[in-house]
Amino acid sequence: MTRKDNLGASGRPVTTLDTLDAEALYTELLAGVRGLLKPDGLLVGIWSGGAWLAERLHKDLGLAGAPGVISSALHRDDFSQRGMSAGADHTRLPFEIQGRHIVLVDDVLYTGRTIRAAVNELYDFGRPASVALAVLVDRGGRELPICAACAPATIELAPGQRLSLARDDVGKFSFEIHAEIR
Repeated sequence: MTRKDNLGASGRPVTTLDTLDAEALYTELLAGVRGLLKPDGLLVGIWSGGAWLAERLHKDLGLAGAPGVISSALHRDDFSQRGMSAGADHTRLPFEIQGRHIVLVDDVLYTGRTIRAAVNELYDFGRPASVALAVLVDRGGRELPICAACAPATIELAPGQRLSLARDDVGKFSFEIHAEIR
């Protein structure tokens, strides 16, 4: 993947849509998560794109057991705009959280509200020793003081656009751009 040398509002290099390659970014994410994961650390993916990433990272890192999946649905602060979908609670944590080092994984970091809600949900299950955030893409636009420890790409989208991760039948990742729901 070739990146453009232009800098975004954050001062970090910005990846353009024409060079946004989810599989190449996944390779960088894998290396970043490998560096973040402490001995006996756990992976927890945010439903749904983050859960797909955590599942594949878990396998590629050769970790025992299964990764956790956490839903942000029950702690969201924007029900009036988004509503809650049926079956919205996808949280599945097949391990103890208390005192453990967690790497929280998501596909796209935007306002920080999904991350905040997921961390609130995580703490409903115990108090981790630490939580590090790893995302595939940081698209800026933060409304909360949340920062990823690992973000292979930064991208700026036009107002009204939303970037989401897609996964095909064989598990290959790609990105889709949609009109933003607000």
